Amino acid sequence: MASARKRTAILISGRGSNMAALLEAAAAPDYPASVALVLSNRADAAGLARAAAAGVPTAVVESRLFRGDREGFERAVEAELARAGVELVALAGFMRVLTPGFVGRWEGRLVNVHPSLLPAFPGLDTHARALAAGVRLHGCTVHLVSAGVDEGPIIAQAAVPVLEGDTAEALAARVLEQEHALYPAALAWLAAGRVRVEAGGRRARVEGAAEPPPGRGALLNPWPR
Repeated sequence: MASARKRTAILISGRGSNMAALLEAAAAPDYPASVALVLSNRADAAGLARAAAAGVPTAVVESRLFRGDREGFERAVEAELARAGVELVALAGFMRVLTPGFVGRWEGRLVNVHPSLLPAFPGLDTHARALAAGVRLHGCTVHLVSAGVDEGPIIAQAAVPVLEGDTAEALAARVLEQEHALYPAALAWLAAGRVRVEAGGRRARVEGAAEPPPGRGALLNPWPR
């Protein structure tokens, strides 16, 4: 008997680009996660309409109504997650820093995609900062969320070259293309129970992942079998 697909919520604040990639992946019947809810902290988030058009339930918990009350905001979010029977949470451009309490309750079940090769360039404006630093490789990271911002155990990374004359916008577009491929793969590994956290909670390992084939370098790590 096939195992049940993990009921997943995607949390967004804007257009939902990575959300759309996750929805597309989850439409496959053999994908190990199903999207039970798309939730935004902004009623005007364009991704809500995209989710509704795909037939996915949506919810809004307006963060502006909870100024100075982060715990109250998160209680309202968790009420929506409970109502939808959510087991995993995927952050996809969710522009809120979650409290340690929320993160602790969802430990090992809360995942995020970040537009840099962590631990380099946590936080905002990653592409401009990468160009200013003169790095030769940039990319994206999918990681489990911890109490520290962009500090959780890394599940997977994908890299792109930084080209001569790059702008932040051009670099962002190449990185985003990799995000759309990497995030669905990493969420699938997590939903299938293949992600193991080791080294006292500092490192994540994907069971069954292979080394990059010869000649392909390490632009995607881990390499899926």
